[in-house]
Amino acid sequence: MTMKQEIPRTYEPGKYEDDIYALWEKSGFFNPDNLKLPKNAKAYTIVLPPPNITDKLHLGHGSIIAIEDLLIRFHRMKGYRALYLPGTDHAAIATQNVVEKKLLKEKGLTRQELGKEKFLEEVWNFLRVTQATILQQARKMGGSFDWSREAFTLDDQRKKAVRKMFVDMYDAGVIYRGERIVNWCPRCKSTLADDELEYQGQKTKLYTFKYDKDFPVSIATTRPETKLGDTAVAVNPKDARYKKLIGRTFSADFLGVPLKIKIIADRSVEKDFGTGALGVTPAHSMADWKMAEDNGLEAIKVIDENGKIKNNFGKFSGLAVVEAREMIVAELKKHALLEKEEEIENNLSVCYRCGTAVEPLPSKQWFVAVDKKLKRLGNKSLKEKALEAAKKKKIKFIPFRFTKRYLDWMTNLHDWCISRQIWFGHEIPVYYKGEEIYVGEKPPKGPGWAQDPDTLDTWFSSGMWTFSTLGWPTSVKTSAGKPDKIIKTGDLAKFHPTQVLETGYEIITLWVSRMVMMSLFAVGEIPFENVYLHGMVLDSFGKKMSKSKGNGINPIDMIDKFGTDAVRLSLLIGSTPGNDMRLSEEKIASFRNFVTKLWNIYRYMATTYPDFKLVDKLDKKHIKTAADRWIVSRLQETVAGMTKDLDDYKFSMAGEKLQRFTWDDLADWYLEISKVEKNKYVLGYVLTYVLKLSHPFMPFVTEKIFQDISFGKKVLMVEKWPAADKKLIDKKAEKEFKNLQEIVTQIRNLRASYNIEPNKVITAYAKNEKHKEAVEKLARVNIFVAKSTGKVVVLPDFELDIADVIDVEKEKEKIKKNITLLENTIRRSRELISNKQFMDKSPKEVSNRALASIAYNEKELKEQKELLRNLN
Repeated sequence: MTMKQEIPRTYEPGKYEDDIYALWEKSGFFNPDNLKLPKNAKAYTIVLPPPNITDKLHLGHGSIIAIEDLLIRFHRMKGYRALYLPGTDHAAIATQNVVEKKLLKEKGLTRQELGKEKFLEEVWNFLRVTQATILQQARKMGGSFDWSREAFTLDDQRKKAVRKMFVDMYDAGVIYRGERIVNWCPRCKSTLADDELEYQGQKTKLYTFKYDKDFPVSIATTRPETKLGDTAVAVNPKDARYKKLIGRTFSADFLGVPLKIKIIADRSVEKDFGTGALGVTPAHSMADWKMAEDNGLEAIKVIDENGKIKNNFGKFSGLAVVEAREMIVAELKKHALLEKEEEIENNLSVCYRCGTAVEPLPSKQWFVAVDKKLKRLGNKSLKEKALEAAKKKKIKFIPFRFTKRYLDWMTNLHDWCISRQIWFGHEIPVYYKGEEIYVGEKPPKGPGWAQDPDTLDTWFSSGMWTFSTLGWPTSVKTSAGKPDKIIKTGDLAKFHPTQVLETGYEIITLWVSRMVMMSLFAVGEIPFENVYLHGMVLDSFGKKMSKSKGNGINPIDMIDKFGTDAVRLSLLIGSTPGNDMRLSEEKIASFRNFVTKLWNIYRYMATTYPDFKLVDKLDKKHIKTAADRWIVSRLQETVAGMTKDLDDYKFSMAGEKLQRFTWDDLADWYLEISKVEKNKYVLGYVLTYVLKLSHPFMPFVTEKIFQDISFGKKVLMVEKWPAADKKLIDKKAEKEFKNLQEIVTQIRNLRASYNIEPNKVITAYAKNEKHKEAVEKLARVNIFVAKSTGKVVVLPDFELDIADVIDVEKEKEKIKKNITLLENTIRRSRELISNKQFMDKSPKEVSNRALASIAYNEKELKEQKELLRNLN
């Protein structure tokens, strides 16, 4: 390299990052089809968990891209056919809610007032803007996405795939329509899956009362308004109080509403909760619905889809749920039926999108039968096959402890309600004409057909993400004579199953479980081999980031301020799988310093040697000194350690090894020695390896340096990942260099202890010239191979004459004062902890602090006495 222009003293990422990303895109290497690899090269695929188009990217998305892109760049450099497939999620109900609020705020209109067609136009206008923003932000994060394969969960290809999936599952009897209890959000006017519920702790009232004065049993409930639809009272079969009543049916007049109540036995009833007798409302409780099925009970719907009491319930009809509850409690008191009212704590089920209390309601919906045995799955159900995938470790969870959460969820999984009463989303490919039903990928011919007005759960299309983005269904065909045998073609054959799904641990139930079931049904294989689960990104105090708290960090703001590489490093180093991590602007700033350090290393090398070049392979003749052997040995160990860490998903440990080598070994030690022992070949070799090792973590600065040195002839992101050369690991050289480091550190510590100014050179005496030049340079000493003549400080390998650089008598007086002060402080602390009365009354942390203070001061006292001895 011949330097034609001055290298800037400071690396300014904002000046280079967009151009570098454009360079990568122009190279075509984001597309694995363009990589110059042998035909049998293994594929390595990650499909980006599609961000919701409701808002711009947040730090959680930034963490996903940082981790996934690290893995993709690492494997691309290792010679894999690496595919990082980008996309976004239409997020049905979430997007509709955002646009509804926006519409009401800006135009004062509801979606009903606007009408379906115009409302959907508003949604598409909104999503085109947010989608473009999100994709640009993904570029800013440095994601090496194959943009030629970009997907959207509601684009034409995914619509085709979803229709095909629905029809196939319907034909197989997996999808069915039926009336069951569903979770209903009165605000969103739609069903919710079990895992779309959130739970809020609350204080509420538990009411104990009788239906009427003649009823033989008192019941306890937190929701007296639902008792208008009770058809049974459940008791534990072992409860002696009610044994004689089991099986009998009683008539009751519940505040003017006639009821027929059967006393049934159920083992799940707790004898000690309330009265041990529970009113059974089959239409408004999942558990009660099951009891009704087992006992042939009628389900009477009390609450409608608007969260109000239905007609035919007397004076309570038309009231909102809370109003009805208050009125019923007042009536119970009035008729002396209320026996007890007590405050308890329980969890309220709310909609995960709008926070409205959810009502369990009976409704005719479309479901996926998770327990139906299927021939294509070897006469096993979706649930059984999904459990088998984890139990047989076909899918591995990182960290392993989340395997249990997945297995627990799948084991208890109920049929999945997939229909939603919203306008925005995938249309259900079902058509009605009177009582006739048609299910097909294309609308039926002829007049009179009306399509189902509902849309599909957003997780239905998201669950198909790994294979629908790789060409399914056009990329599969069935074997002649074996209709259940699936043959993959095209991208699906090359890149599926994918290698890693990287996502948050909180959506194992929402997304991971669905993806496994959908892939097993459609493709007959798992969607991914590994599930890496990151934790939440918290603020510096360990609090969840949110707009309302004002503690959120916008990743794009941080990129503008510190650069993408610093943001990526802050999300990778200090982060461990499955655990939440704290992030602050200060942490990001500290990693900018690391990026700057790498730039300064490059700048020093390139300006010191005008013909500086990167060196891929080092000739042994160029390894001349102990320092050369040491840095090359440490480099091989770093390569081996980082490679193993990255293979084992230990990203933080790999990053820490990189930091230690680059900053401590290379910058602090070898570069300083290289100012004496000049060796451009070793420097070129070490920098080549450091750039390659650093690239997956901080791709922009490394590519910039690589382009500058190589004059743009090659692209770093497709350079070969370094392999450790065990022959170059030299433990003897490492031991010898450690000795040098100890000598220099001892002298530096002594300079600090006696406050010797950095520019003053100390005279030193040694037995031989070992490490002479290096020690002189690093420790600012002038070494004579001779016996000392004056007052010296004795170190294991040297004697230092400090009389010329300090006022010995003045320094002795200062140290003596320090010793007296420390002795007095230690004495007072000891008197304090020996005072039993004080110690008994003081908090434990006070006594712990006192003991820690004594230990620290005793260490200081010992060091001060040693310094004084050296001067006597």
